[in-house]
Amino acid sequence: MVEMPALGGKKRYALVGTGGRAIFFYTAIARDYADKSTIVGFCDTNQTRMNYANSKLEALGHAAVPTFPAADFDKMIRETRPDEVIVTTIDRTHHQYIVRALELGCNVVTEKPMTIDAPRCVQIFDAVERTGRQVRVAFNYRYAPHNTKVAELLRAGAVGRVTSVHFEWMLNTAHGADYFRRWHRDKRNSGGLLVHKSTHHFDLVNFWLQTRPATVYAQGDLRFYGRENAEGRGVTQFYTRAAGSEVAKGDPFALHLDEHPQLKAMYLDAEHEDAYYRDQSVFGDGISIEDTMNVMVRYKNGAVMTYSLTAYAPWEGFRVSFNGTGGRLEMEVVENSYVNSGGDQAVEGSLDQHTILLRPLFGKPQEIEIPKGAGAHGGGDTVLLDDLFGEPVSDEYMRAASHVDGALSILTGICANRSIVTGQVVNVDDVLRIP
Repeated sequence: MVEMPALGGKKRYALVGTGGRAIFFYTAIARDYADKSTIVGFCDTNQTRMNYANSKLEALGHAAVPTFPAADFDKMIRETRPDEVIVTTIDRTHHQYIVRALELGCNVVTEKPMTIDAPRCVQIFDAVERTGRQVRVAFNYRYAPHNTKVAELLRAGAVGRVTSVHFEWMLNTAHGADYFRRWHRDKRNSGGLLVHKSTHHFDLVNFWLQTRPATVYAQGDLRFYGRENAEGRGVTQFYTRAAGSEVAKGDPFALHLDEHPQLKAMYLDAEHEDAYYRDQSVFGDGISIEDTMNVMVRYKNGAVMTYSLTAYAPWEGFRVSFNGTGGRLEMEVVENSYVNSGGDQAVEGSLDQHTILLRPLFGKPQEIEIPKGAGAHGGGDTVLLDDLFGEPVSDEYMRAASHVDGALSILTGICANRSIVTGQVVNVDDVLRIP
């Protein structure tokens, strides 16, 4: 057993799920918020990954912490007595740890998506009501300066009443492909990209317009990734995973874990424990998520959104336009390419370029100045971390996301998934009515 550090008056955090996204949280606490917060325990299905997490902590001057297998989550809470639990596990298990942490007296910070379907969502709502504890969802995109600027402009009436939104998001052949190499490729784990990735985008629209989705219609297909699509383009050589494959050496989509020290330590060196392969072929069998998605949403304030997500684009980023009774607001954001946890975290989602253009009716277009934000996800990560772990400050934009916000963002994706299967428009309140 690792000896627990002296804590003083610091807030105590335990973390469950020590994969790629977990590094974002525990390194920030150890490096930037050590005077206010401390990690007290790790929990995971894989001991090798927990050992790596402890090595990262120690490199930052934080003492190593006790580690607990997933079956001993309750034991971790009893022995380490955290104030809050950070949940960064596989998406389909988020609800298990959120609910149990609340029942054991802890508040929760969870990585997005909060969960992947309506029944799991109901369990979280019931636990919050039953325990009176708090759930925060880590929607870092809300905090990016360019996204906050859009909220400011819309709330100030820059385009009058918003009547329609067009939102196009592109994931490129590095980042987009990565969802088809790992556990996300199985819809049972992630809810598909309309839940896992688009939860960011749907949350932004809820946040920007200060409204909720009412009805959803969607179409989606697997049109690029997967073995059948590759065969249709004339591919004749296939492999299951990159490690040990001669074929993979000539595939630009292959991920070679031994070339990325962090990925090697967390996954290649750890797979003997759980047989999880991080480097699966994006043109293999068993992919059940879509890579080409189109969604139409009507909101309760009357606005309508058309949305598209492409996971094999030549560039990464998005374009969003708001049409209103007083004009049009346009934003284009180009993000730098990356593979999750494959390198410098500060690069993940960092901006290459971004512009906001306001086109008032009967007026000249105006390019809007955007406050600079440094670091990952357009500068949003740093501001989110300050909000979570720094000194509490008032926020006129109300960017902190609760379990209600978490539910409203995934409900758009959940309803879109249902619409893809049924071919029908889905009434959101029929799936889950949120107070």
